[in-house]
Amino acid sequence: MSWLRKALVQLALSRSSETLIKASGGEPRTVRGMTLDPRFQFLEAQARARAIPWDRMTVDMLRAQTEAGSELFGGKAVGGVRIQRQYVTGRSHSVPTRIYLPTVRDNSAAMLVYFHFGGGVIGSLETCHRFCSMIAKEAGAPVMSVDYRLAPEYKFPTGLEDCIAAYQWAVDNAARFGAPVGKAAVGGDSMGGHFSAIIAQEFRRTKPPVLQLLIYPAVDFTSETPSMHDFADAWPLTAETIEFFVRQYLPEGVDPGDPRISPLRTEDLRGLAPALIYTAGFDMLLDQGAQYAERLKDAGVKTSYHCFESLPHGFVAFPKAAPAAEAAIRRIAGDAAAALKGHR
Repeated sequence: MSWLRKALVQLALSRSSETLIKASGGEPRTVRGMTLDPRFQFLEAQARARAIPWDRMTVDMLRAQTEAGSELFGGKAVGGVRIQRQYVTGRSHSVPTRIYLPTVRDNSAAMLVYFHFGGGVIGSLETCHRFCSMIAKEAGAPVMSVDYRLAPEYKFPTGLEDCIAAYQWAVDNAARFGAPVGKAAVGGDSMGGHFSAIIAQEFRRTKPPVLQLLIYPAVDFTSETPSMHDFADAWPLTAETIEFFVRQYLPEGVDPGDPRISPLRTEDLRGLAPALIYTAGFDMLLDQGAQYAERLKDAGVKTSYHCFESLPHGFVAFPKAAPAAEAAIRRIAGDAAAALKGHR
């Protein structure tokens, strides 16, 4: 991507909120009493104007769009953090990971294993690059970002198994990176939150995580809550996008209500790891994230919940798009750091 295009996009977004709203239909976008950030409203309007019809969309095209967006809006890693490449041995595959190692360590802070967004189909280590470095620096803890395999080349449960292998490796090797022995946390945004919730459930009695960090998590593939309809046209996660992801990710004949696909459907949530759950206001997944937080609280799980009402799904990947997105990931990084140190 040329420096000129980057400069032009940033210049467009630097205009006043009033100008951006005028260029995006003339009125603030308000749903359920929440108002979308003007910069994201502008990006949403631009995406609609340039949308590729879904009958012509391919996985490669969607992946290319995602990586271009990450390059434009993802931001750089923060200073004071070193990056190390690490391969983790899974069942039949060496899973690539990126470990963020802070210069200033806090040996009381647990290691975090982080899984990126993308419906199990798109996304990469770059889409959460700045965020992972923020948590590592803030917590003084190692953060492992996992490059799990994607569908349709590798359908369910391959990506989940890669994430499980990374988590188990982190628990067994945390002390190598100055973190407490035999402990690790899990976290992720969207599909990464999905994987984190499942791992927290599956390991609640053996090697339980010390924390589950769930950011606009996909926890119910069968959801028909109001937000699935109220925000069906909200950028970047539309109803068509979800349908596309599910078609690529799930093999034929698999029950989407299975708890390994829809962890919200698990009957007993008692004894799970403490949870930090964050949702976005303009997001089809809003209600299911809020529901999961309530169910965890009802089950006696220590849970903190917050909704960033002015932001869309995927904001972790777009910190340079709007100051509100950068502020949100800084808040989440601070909360996660405190939890990893055992202060929340």
